[in-house]
Amino acid sequence: MTPRHALLPLALLLTWSSSALAARGFQARDLETMDRFSSPTLSPDGHKLVFAKRVVDYAANKAASALWIEDVPAHDTAHAKQLTPKGWNVNSPAFSPNGKTVYFLSAKSGSSQLYAMPASGGAPSAVTALPVDVDAFALSPDGKRVALAAGVFPACGADLGCTKDKLDGVGKDKSTGVVFDHLFIRHWDTWADGRINRLFVAALGGKAPSKAATLIGADLVADVPSKPFGDMSDVAWAPDGRSLVVSARLSNGDEPHSTNFDLYRLNADGSGTAQNLTAANKAWDAGPVFSADGRTLYYRAMKRPTFEADRFALMAMDLGTGATREIDPQWDRSADGITLSDDGNTIYTTAENLGQHPLFSVDIASGGVTEMVGDGTVSAFVIEGPTLAFARNSMQTGDQLFTGGINGAPVVAATPSAADMLPEVKFGAYEPFQFKGWNGDTVHGYIVKPWNYEEGKTYPVAFLIHGGPQGSFGNGWSYRWNPQTYAGQGYAVVMVDFHGSTGYGQAFTDAISQHWGDRPLEDLQKGWAAALSQYSFLNGDKACALGASYGGFMAYWIAGNWQQPWKCIVAHDGVFDNRMMGYATEELWFSEWENGGTPWSNPEGYEKFNPILHVKDWTVPMLIVHSQQDFRIPVEQGIAAFTALQRKGIESKYLYFPDESHWVLKPQNSVLWHDTVNAWLKQHIGQ
Repeated sequence: MTPRHALLPLALLLTWSSSALAARGFQARDLETMDRFSSPTLSPDGHKLVFAKRVVDYAANKAASALWIEDVPAHDTAHAKQLTPKGWNVNSPAFSPNGKTVYFLSAKSGSSQLYAMPASGGAPSAVTALPVDVDAFALSPDGKRVALAAGVFPACGADLGCTKDKLDGVGKDKSTGVVFDHLFIRHWDTWADGRINRLFVAALGGKAPSKAATLIGADLVADVPSKPFGDMSDVAWAPDGRSLVVSARLSNGDEPHSTNFDLYRLNADGSGTAQNLTAANKAWDAGPVFSADGRTLYYRAMKRPTFEADRFALMAMDLGTGATREIDPQWDRSADGITLSDDGNTIYTTAENLGQHPLFSVDIASGGVTEMVGDGTVSAFVIEGPTLAFARNSMQTGDQLFTGGINGAPVVAATPSAADMLPEVKFGAYEPFQFKGWNGDTVHGYIVKPWNYEEGKTYPVAFLIHGGPQGSFGNGWSYRWNPQTYAGQGYAVVMVDFHGSTGYGQAFTDAISQHWGDRPLEDLQKGWAAALSQYSFLNGDKACALGASYGGFMAYWIAGNWQQPWKCIVAHDGVFDNRMMGYATEELWFSEWENGGTPWSNPEGYEKFNPILHVKDWTVPMLIVHSQQDFRIPVEQGIAAFTALQRKGIESKYLYFPDESHWVLKPQNSVLWHDTVNAWLKQHIGQ
């Protein structure tokens, strides 16, 4: 491939049913029960597409995924065939280098293990039968070995049976106390049990499943991939198969207040010691990718330690000399990953950009950047041979898979859109708007019309506030905070990407740190005024403000600092006492960066924008949602806020989930969440 392949114009993003067929708005049950498509995977020649299709059993409150396959170019979704057998729940597909075999993970045996099956169809066969779960894998370049990630106890070394024995022994002792001597004692939604993620290498092609594997990087005591959301994009095989490079942060007790991930080179045979390639950078290094000749290592790097929302720059390292250079210093966006073109001249990556999330090509020599696929959120992509396959979503559909777009190939939908699956549903139309916010800067937002919009009428408004705070409510699809679920109830939706949001340059993102309550609040206030002046269908007298995480903080902050015009507030998993958040959250680097130090070294930083100090001014009815397994913002934050509301006699409700984390993910719990929130809005602003 060359970096100059032209992408054909995308004539049609979604296939829409006629408005005459649309009889209702989008509902939470639609959100939870629609099929979901993901993991586009191409054969090495680019002629076969494998993808995952997730189907929900709502009555059973669970979902299962199967792999499907179709030819490229696809003609229509009817040509796709289910590859994995019915009754299997599978994930993480990968083609062998010769394209004849598809590998994947499944817990069919009761334990997550690696399986293989012919790409032409047939019965799956187990590749591994390890004593512990295989959590992720990466095939070697020649397809003869595989790197396996598994959670093990460090003291067990390479003995996987030792880890199994220790896990089997849990619960046999009548005492239940656990002693910790360092953080993390819990992370995201899980209490620490002493295990870390480690890499093992096993041979492929044996007559029987592998029951053992070789531990690599034995001296590197670190989670690979990182917890809780790391994946194998942080693991790269060298082209000669003799070593791997991984991104890792040492498990030494400093993890809760460190973002110092380094790139380590490990011998694939388990010999030697780990070599730190990026020790000089105390910030985050991630996503290693080798050049075809193995002489250059490409990766992404941040520059500021302990700041998780710093810009990821694209980097190149000469492995012979160790010299590094930034490829894209003039591109003020944060790259999500690295995919190399066949000729090695181009990096393909996605990045947030002005409320969109396009696919870009970056010329390695010049650093020049070209948008390839825009209009929505490109959530995944793969390029093999002459073929590009990508997943894209928008405010009107979840991920839809496409192929084509380079070398003159037309863009063809390989899976249905939300409108295809729900022809009776009319989705709310959306459009971006902008205004002058804090410091006179241009701030962007989105308006979503209600599904039943009619010219000349006015509609009550759901004012949604995103989390992060370094995040965005842009042109994408969410399974947690989806504006269409409000448009489907007959509400208009207003969303503002206030200072601190991503995709508008690093300085814009930086502006919120140590300014949680002033700059973004000014943007929200000015954005609300701008929306009312630009869109006459918004009923400013019937509006509720809703937010989660940082958005939940802002909901509490609004309750004490901007009571009008809100008729009600919804605060999900919000920070109520910022000082206690600095002590109780698990990823301490976040609170310490955002507040300018620790709670004891800079108490003023934590109290300056602390919602708990403004409870005396609360008057607006509020619904609070919080979950027991949320260790990012512990459940006591929500309980305390509800206590304040009740003691002040303010109309309030508290929705509690004992089995959810920072997100509400179980299908029936999600529907209950939406039903409760929608009922609260209907009670206060009508429908």
